[in-house]
Amino acid sequence: MRRRTILTLPAFLAGAWLAGPLRAESEAKTGSVPAGRRVALELVLAVDGSASITDGDLEFQLQGHAAAFRDPDVSDAVTAGGAAATLVVFSGPHSLRVLVPWTPLTSAEEVAAFASRIDKAPRGFQGDSTALGSAIEESAKLFAGNGFDAARKVIDIVSNGFSNSGPDPAGVRDRVERQGVTINALAILDEFPWLEEYYQENVVGGMNGFVKTAMDRSSFVEALRQKLIQEIAALPAPRSVITAANF
Repeated sequence: MRRRTILTLPAFLAGAWLAGPLRAESEAKTGSVPAGRRVALELVLAVDGSASITDGDLEFQLQGHAAAFRDPDVSDAVTAGGAAATLVVFSGPHSLRVLVPWTPLTSAEEVAAFASRIDKAPRGFQGDSTALGSAIEESAKLFAGNGFDAARKVIDIVSNGFSNSGPDPAGVRDRVERQGVTINALAILDEFPWLEEYYQENVVGGMNGFVKTAMDRSSFVEALRQKLIQEIAALPAPRSVITAANF
């Protein structure tokens, strides 16, 4: 398995600070940005609710996202350039469900409020198959008319499985990538230890797209925290894999 090195937080924050405001200023001068609230990043957080994920594991994914957005480093990275995010759950084809609608993340207070909305998000999602292609396709549609303008659009997939229904994820990934959208992934290796390579070949795409991995709950939270900082900063993928015992 490929090894990666972790980039330092100051580099992440510097990238995040420069990427958003400078790009927004340039686009404003040329008049190329349509009406909407300008931010540096629009982010769809898509969590796996398929049959391979137990109720407890889905709950932990949601708790892990809430905890990550409460992390001071994540909050600093988000607010450095400004972002907007939504959190969704997916399983089989055409099953995407919005749990937390689009929310601005331009201040520490807004980031904390987003974490609280994740805590209060609806539960009881009954999943079946894992349709990664459908999840990517439907997540990409959420950028249209969301009330925000960003040069960077990212879909963040979290799953412990491979696609076993719906459209081919690689084909969908290629189409979405041509729309200027980046797809990143956090692969949970509790069932299939080869998922990192599968996600790299079939799911990840776009500018600086990358995969992180986790094998237990402790490493999941840390991997998610680092992944959020990395994708917010829009820097190349570090060469490191976070793994531990059983998820």
